[in-house]
Amino acid sequence: MLAYYAVAAREAFWTEHWGGHSVAEQLAVARRSPLTTLITEALPTAGPILEAGCGLGQYVLLLRERGWRVAGVDWSLEALAACRRVAPAPLGVMELRALAVRDGALAGYISLGVVEHDAGGPDAILAEARRVLAPGGVLLVSVPYVNGARRLGAPWIRRRNRALARRGGEFYQYAFSRAEITATLARHGFSVRSAHPYDPARLLRQALRRVFRWRSRAAGGGTGSGGSVVSGERVRAVPGREERRRSTLAAAARRLLYTEAALRVLGHMLLVVARKA
Repeated sequence: MLAYYAVAAREAFWTEHWGGHSVAEQLAVARRSPLTTLITEALPTAGPILEAGCGLGQYVLLLRERGWRVAGVDWSLEALAACRRVAPAPLGVMELRALAVRDGALAGYISLGVVEHDAGGPDAILAEARRVLAPGGVLLVSVPYVNGARRLGAPWIRRRNRALARRGGEFYQYAFSRAEITATLARHGFSVRSAHPYDPARLLRQALRRVFRWRSRAAGGGTGSGGSVVSGERVRAVPGREERRRSTLAAAARRLLYTEAALRVLGHMLLVVARKA
């Protein structure tokens, strides 16, 4: 596993994080995300489902719209309240290591980008997930993925994060290889059925932001405006043509990024589908 240090992902962190987003925004993202297809194809068609660590509840709302019996829990009361203001849904504040759910009550359990933030590892949360799932129940868990790019950069990532820890940085999250998360789930009695990398553009966006910040500093801040300047006159693109060009390029980039090879190299997260033995 790769350990990352920055700001500890405690309750106050998530309250602040979700406070910078809206339920409508997150719901719109979920509606068009390839992750949603992976989730809906893997979930059981009948029985209660729990999303543990649901944040603003966009997947609780979306899945309920589509006919699933889904409830959500989180430790940010503010995030849950924001979700409730958009639509009624069964939500509750709970500690994921000790859920107020009876043994074997659930047909499905969803955890998207949650278990990696426990400094002690994901075991306590996964043990509780196993307790509340019925035999044969489906677990969907996503974690940061040690993809090809991270594997190559692992020595640098470890050195950088050790330095951050020495300077007072707190544990933020772990990233897992397929083998590591598969072995972890097997330790808790789960049989992995499939694993899907997703969000391949995240690393590219981060790299591009660093490049643009460096270029901006090197150029003394740039022109500070959109568009280019030639001979003192601004050159404006024709809006319709420019919009079509960007749309075509975006579609081509999306197709390329979602090939199996690109996902293995650049996929930021890994969604694992497993069953309770």
